[in-house]
Amino acid sequence: MQRKLIYIVFLTIFLTVGKHKTYSQDAPPKSGSFPAKNQTDSTKVALPELIKAIDSTKKDSLKPKKALLEDKIKRKAVDYEKINQKKKQITLYNQAEVYYQDIELKSGIIVIDYEKEEVYAGRIKDSTGKYTQLPVFKQGSNVVEPDSIRFNFKTKKALVWNSRTDQGEFKVKAAITKKENDSVYFMKGARFTTSKDIENPEYYFQTNKVKLVPGKKVVVGFTNMVIADVPTPLALPFAFFPMTEKARSGIIMPTYNDSNTRGFSLQNGGYYFALSDYYDLAVLGDYYTNGSYGFRFESSYGKRYKFNGNVNVRFENLINSERGYPDYARSNIYNIQWSHSKDSKSNPNSRFSASVNLGSSTYFRQSLNQINVGSTLNNTLSSSISYSKTFNSVPQVNLSLTATHSQNTNTEQINMTLPTLQMSVDRLFPFAPKEGIKKGFFKNINFQYNLRGENRINTTDSLFFKPEMFKNALLGFQHSIPLSTNFKVFKHFSASTSVNYNEVWYFKTIQKEFDATQNTIVNNEVRGFDAFRTYSFSAGIGTTIYGTFNFGDKKKIQAIRHVMRPNISYSYTPSFSKYYDTYDPDGSGTMLKQYTRFEGGIFGAPGQNMSNNIGFTLSNTFEAKVTDKDSTKTEPKKIMLLNNLNFSTSYDITADSLRWAPMRVSGGTQILKQKMNINFAATLDPYAINNSGQRINTWNIDNGGSLFRMTSANLTINYAFASSDGEGEKKNKQGERNGGRGDDLFGTNTDLSDRRDSQFDDSGDNENVVSEFFKYKLPWDMNLAYALTYSNNRREQKITGNSLMVSMNTDLTPKWKIGVSTGYDFVQKGVTFTQFRFERDLLSWRMDFNWVPFGDNAYWGFFIGIKSGVLSDIKWDKRSLPDRTLR
Repeated sequence: MQRKLIYIVFLTIFLTVGKHKTYSQDAPPKSGSFPAKNQTDSTKVALPELIKAIDSTKKDSLKPKKALLEDKIKRKAVDYEKINQKKKQITLYNQAEVYYQDIELKSGIIVIDYEKEEVYAGRIKDSTGKYTQLPVFKQGSNVVEPDSIRFNFKTKKALVWNSRTDQGEFKVKAAITKKENDSVYFMKGARFTTSKDIENPEYYFQTNKVKLVPGKKVVVGFTNMVIADVPTPLALPFAFFPMTEKARSGIIMPTYNDSNTRGFSLQNGGYYFALSDYYDLAVLGDYYTNGSYGFRFESSYGKRYKFNGNVNVRFENLINSERGYPDYARSNIYNIQWSHSKDSKSNPNSRFSASVNLGSSTYFRQSLNQINVGSTLNNTLSSSISYSKTFNSVPQVNLSLTATHSQNTNTEQINMTLPTLQMSVDRLFPFAPKEGIKKGFFKNINFQYNLRGENRINTTDSLFFKPEMFKNALLGFQHSIPLSTNFKVFKHFSASTSVNYNEVWYFKTIQKEFDATQNTIVNNEVRGFDAFRTYSFSAGIGTTIYGTFNFGDKKKIQAIRHVMRPNISYSYTPSFSKYYDTYDPDGSGTMLKQYTRFEGGIFGAPGQNMSNNIGFTLSNTFEAKVTDKDSTKTEPKKIMLLNNLNFSTSYDITADSLRWAPMRVSGGTQILKQKMNINFAATLDPYAINNSGQRINTWNIDNGGSLFRMTSANLTINYAFASSDGEGEKKNKQGERNGGRGDDLFGTNTDLSDRRDSQFDDSGDNENVVSEFFKYKLPWDMNLAYALTYSNNRREQKITGNSLMVSMNTDLTPKWKIGVSTGYDFVQKGVTFTQFRFERDLLSWRMDFNWVPFGDNAYWGFFIGIKSGVLSDIKWDKRSLPDRTLR
């Protein structure tokens, strides 16, 4: 109840009583009258006196009273509105409603007693004797649904019986509620829960003393937890619960665990800071009894129509065994993740994005608190931060700055560019008309300018973020000006020619010489500006050939369409031997070798030999017209047989031997309603090899073999399907962010700091009961990935890779979900990473079990807890931790 209810009562009385005329009992008329003699008529007032009286009111010192109500009031009832003058009551019956500003009061009956200054709202019985039309009081977002309400509009206090209200994520029901004032309520015999059904919750907290401040807090006395109407031993002498629709700062309770090598531990405990509506911060920590510890800082930020992102910084100091033991080891590992995206609508001419995942190469293999176990199988970490801007000038100029990072977690090698500068000027057509179509050789002549600058750093994991990592940094700029044109030849052939000019600037070169003291060749670093310039010419001609094979309209396959796109290209690059010098490899002076001082540059070095190549490519697509299974459709159905089938090779005119390059064959298609992707590739070499495995200038067919010798081949098949019409492929965003796969073939991600989220895809509707009997439509999804690699470079004829990975998820019942991710390596003859997932939806609770039965990352984890964030600390989280080996 709210204080403005007094206004509702007053206005209801006014509108109800004030619009009716009331009469007292009339006295009997007298028989005669006695007029006064010579009596002055008192009703007559002289005009000057009247004006004087009116003028005197203008100087009234009393201020006019403020209106009782600030807005109009509305009321209605279906059956009747009754006024009882004797009891001084107004009664609204059946679907009674009262509206005033943002206040709504609905009930079966509303009784206003203007003598006692009280209002009563309650239920009414229907024809069957059942109580219906419970009172509903609403002001803004605050809603109370009791059995009855009694309110005194003078003292502004109220009594509410069996009130039901929503406070944030809580649903509260109390036998008796006393409204002390506008912001404080006291409750007796109360229960509160996060269950959807307040009348029959699967769990609730029972207490007899509650102080409720709507939208702010709930303070309770002795509280007992009840599950399935059975009291549990879990009880608290008192408790405090914050109530707000906005995020609030608070403590994050840790999870207890134990490890064979690091002892007992408390994990993922800390504090959450609700800093503002635009960003937050969670500080989490771990502590192990052997001295190991860890810290994590997680922050999310965003502004609508501007940007959003999140930052995760994780550090762990790991100690293995005890000091003094031979297996004692200590290491520091860390991981930094940053994701940022900018809304393109905020500024379409500039873009900024970030995807960062860097840190210790052993982080995902050693950390005991990682988010995705499948990330331990990943061998690469990569990052990219980029900013680009478009200048709408004539011609248009594009500018971008990018910082990249690539890290091999096996070799611990790190490659970075800090930064990469790219600038390009839009194409210019100097001979094209200002209006009309550009047609012909001269009109299509165009050129543009491109600039690329890089500061490349190659370092190792141990030197990362140290001054030594910058000592061997390579800096360079590459300028390119391509001049090209295209035109038609004989109407059906498309030809193109281009001349490309390149200029490369370096600030560090080398000088090779023989060091007699070390008896070896040394590379002396020469600092200073140096540059080389190259140019090349290329041309190409191609066409498109269409062919159709018709089999008849009555056939199942009516026609097959074949599209061929042959292309012949020519490229020429002269020799730039002027940039080459000589050195003495053994100090004798009898044998000199050539080298270029630009060796090892980030944009390469000028070529010493002339290149004169002819390239051949042929791409094919195959499409079929088939009779549609739907007899109502008159047009045939088009299906793709092969998305692409490509052949490519080249011929070196200037080479003295082995002029033909191996032929590369690749192709791909999609079948089974485009849910299965098949891609294949092979390398075919026309030349034979000798006993040492080296290519010789002899055709393979002349050496007793076939026309081509297959040196390598690979095949990949990916199939994602499900019981529904969807693709069946779920995204594993955190696993992909860690550098792993975006699907669940390596297991699903597990956020150990917050286990309330499901490890399955809960986007669908699981309530698929189609009748009163249990006839459940069983949803499922499956992902398959098969990879085959063949190698025959030296006649080894060996299958180097042959593996199958599969992941399956299904709902056994509307509340039970199970899943598995596994695979088999046919070369190593062993089962690959395997994970079993089980989950039970307990309405307000969630329970799951996650199990990796074998391997270096074998573990199990069990969790049961309340889904609601306000009670997320009520949980039981138990898991075994793999004993990692420090390196």
